[in-house]
Amino acid sequence: MSTDQPADQPADQPGAPYDTRLAAYAVVLDEQERVLLALWNEPAQKRWTLPGGGVDLHETPEQGVVREVREETGYDVELIGLLGVDTGVIPASRRLKGEGRPLKAVRVLYAARVIGGELTAELDGSTDEARWHPLAEVERLPRVGAVDVALELQRRSAARP
Repeated sequence: MSTDQPADQPADQPGAPYDTRLAAYAVVLDEQERVLLALWNEPAQKRWTLPGGGVDLHETPEQGVVREVREETGYDVELIGLLGVDTGVIPASRRLKGEGRPLKAVRVLYAARVIGGELTAELDGSTDEARWHPLAEVERLPRVGAVDVALELQRRSAARP
C-alpha cells in the first residue's frame, strides 16, 4: 500500500509515497521465565526476533500471528491478549527489498501461550531456528528492537500466561 503524492516529492520526506507492512508478533513465555524467540536470517546480521510476521491480505492480525508462530516455531498458540501496537519507519536506503520508498512498519504485539505442537525450525522461511531464552539473558542477545518493546509491554500488562 502506498500514499498518493506528487512524483517530485523526495522519497523520505513527510507526505512522500511510502509502503506499509502490517505484521503481528507474539510474546510467548513459559513457566521457567523464558521467552520464545526466532533467529531472523537477515543477510547482513542474524538477530533474534519475536515469532510472527507479515499478515496476509485475507487474515486478521490474530490469524496471522497464530499462523506465523506455527510456521516459525512448530508451536500452536492461544492468544491471551493484545499488548499494543508498535510502529516504525524504515528508510528506503535500509530496506532489504523495496521500490525505493520508505516503509511504515505496523507491528501488532500479542501475549500468547503454547497449547500444542513441538519446537521445530522453519524451513525455507525468514528464520533459521527457534529457541527458548531466559528472560534475564535477552538483553545480551543480538536482537531486533521490537523484542525490547514487546517485553516492556508484557511487563506492564495483565496479559500474562
